[in-house]
Amino acid sequence: MAKKAEEKGFTPTGVVYKSTKLPKPTSKTHDKLGLKKKDLLNLYDSMYRQRRFEERAAQMYQKGKFGGFLHLYIGQEAISTGVVHALNDDDDLITAYRDHGFALARGATSDECMAELFGKATGISNGKGGSMHYFKLEKHFWGGHAIVGAHIPLAAGLAFANKYNDSDRVAVCFFGDGAVDQGALNETFNMAQLWKLPVIFVVENNGYSMGTAVERHSAGDLHKRGDAYGMKNDIVNGMDVFTIIEKFQEVAKDVRKNQEPWFLEIRTYRYRGHSMSDPGNYRTKDELEEFKQSDPIERLKTYVLDKKLVKQEELDEINKKIDKEVLDAIDFAEESDFPEPEALFQHVYVEDDFPFVK
Repeated sequence: MAKKAEEKGFTPTGVVYKSTKLPKPTSKTHDKLGLKKKDLLNLYDSMYRQRRFEERAAQMYQKGKFGGFLHLYIGQEAISTGVVHALNDDDDLITAYRDHGFALARGATSDECMAELFGKATGISNGKGGSMHYFKLEKHFWGGHAIVGAHIPLAAGLAFANKYNDSDRVAVCFFGDGAVDQGALNETFNMAQLWKLPVIFVVENNGYSMGTAVERHSAGDLHKRGDAYGMKNDIVNGMDVFTIIEKFQEVAKDVRKNQEPWFLEIRTYRYRGHSMSDPGNYRTKDELEEFKQSDPIERLKTYVLDKKLVKQEELDEINKKIDKEVLDAIDFAEESDFPEPEALFQHVYVEDDFPFVK
């Protein structure tokens, strides 16, 4: 019998890769993390909503309802859900192009998220951003960014603004393992440590940069990049929502208190290809099935049922509610209008007088 993913690690070519082995999840139970029944139901609600939204989005894409790129978050839902639970509502979040899960976890509606995919004016970015550029200022969600690593300096800017304004807010920046090799990351790490910025940098290491295994594009354990800058760092199991909550509560508290950056490597796994055009031929079906044994939704479901914290009927009710919600979101998106031509000139930055230009 094949060992579980936590024991074996990523094996795209039959080689056991040490640096992509999932670390052990936390041993803390829900009560030790301060989680009540309501919290457990909310965690399940958030993860299931993200999963169903992404599955329906994929179906709509395949039906030709919208075009462009579509990067799904299926398998990684414990990260967005756990982080949002652990942080304050006014902490700043910024991420890359696999952004639907974070927007939904932070409180964006299924309606506005689906409408954005369809390019409609009722979308979360008014139909102008599409899949990779979700944005919701009132939720302190700063996007959705398509260029690999380009948003990492922006996170430092958010953190600098918080520090300059004597705020206790922290900025949290997510990016994929491919972004770790971008020059902008190293430049930002340097400045963040020099200026002691309250920012948490997080690499979601799902094992592959598009179709290239992490062991083939990055040398060494990714979180240890922080050592070069004297930056606190650690590695976290991203398939267990309790582990995410525990670590981010700890790190956010430290960042607020000491006003200095952290770098976390979250080891996780995406079930679908890099994007909808990716058949995933670089990995085996056995590998995928191994990681599904650590499915974050099933882990939480098994936990709450085994400990008799919630009833199956309560989870079924959440499933039913969200299934309808996401289907209704598709109807909402299809019935919504496209942006008017005049919208092309809205939300465009322009300055008539540039004082630094002579």
